[in-house]
Amino acid sequence: MIYTVTFSPTLDYVVSVENFQPGIINRTTSEHVYPGGKGVNVSIALKSFGYENTALGFIAGFTGAEIKRQLHMLGVQNNFINVEQGMSRVNMKIVSDTETAINGQGPQITYEDIGTLYARLRCLVDGDYLVLAGHIPDILPLDMYEQVLQFLVGRSLNIVVDAEKELLTGTLKYRPWLIKPNRDELGDIFNVEIKDREDAVPYARRLQEMGAQNVLVSMGADGAVLLSSDGTIYSSDALKGNVVSTVGAGDSMVAGFIAGYLGSDGDYETAFRQGLCAGAASSFSLVIPDARQVDYMMRTTRFDIEIRQ
Repeated sequence: MIYTVTFSPTLDYVVSVENFQPGIINRTTSEHVYPGGKGVNVSIALKSFGYENTALGFIAGFTGAEIKRQLHMLGVQNNFINVEQGMSRVNMKIVSDTETAINGQGPQITYEDIGTLYARLRCLVDGDYLVLAGHIPDILPLDMYEQVLQFLVGRSLNIVVDAEKELLTGTLKYRPWLIKPNRDELGDIFNVEIKDREDAVPYARRLQEMGAQNVLVSMGADGAVLLSSDGTIYSSDALKGNVVSTVGAGDSMVAGFIAGYLGSDGDYETAFRQGLCAGAASSFSLVIPDARQVDYMMRTTRFDIEIRQ
């Protein structure tokens, strides 16, 4: 079974505005409301690919109820924890000449709520996949992901982490199966500028030396790099298309990689290809891509993947 954890799921209010300008009244040309948050996005994409999974996390208020309702409509199982104070976030994404995001705060999560999360994680068994994705609310400690993984020590799980800085690096001692920093996050970890895919390789290798098994680095318009646990390096340009919004593209890449790996009995090249297609398909639209889009891209795209040891 696959589980995702999103500490602060959202309703993403995505609007398109022609020539957006601050300080004046802007009018939208389109509006969409979706359930969001990095782990939630992974859950939606995995369900589309045919993989049942359960979304875990914390919700509150009428916005939390709407997140659950929309996930139910999408067929995504959830076992969210309802907290008493505050409400689930509404994140506004303004798509114009550039993208602008305004993110909400989220509800007040207590240590009793964290205890409830641990109780729900007790059902995980050897071989399960657990995706920890996204930021941690300021009210919680920066080593929250480490605490979750410490609670799960002794189980043979496939851990996936998509987070920033110490939130990510703190999990490496638990040997996560996959981590997915983007270019900026990788650079921030080592206080360097990552200019291209070749620049990313030595720093991704250092993350492996620190404990990660597989390191997938998303590079936006410059494609992606995978350093797999068997020592192989996969590198590819980005797939070509009209980029509409990058919201959720990295999460779709994670889901595509997991689905590709599981569907190919552990072939990393297939996983990398499907991750590339899922991330690209997401960036070419305002929604998380469905399996038909990604399957079409897998069948029709001429990949130019460099593979080396």
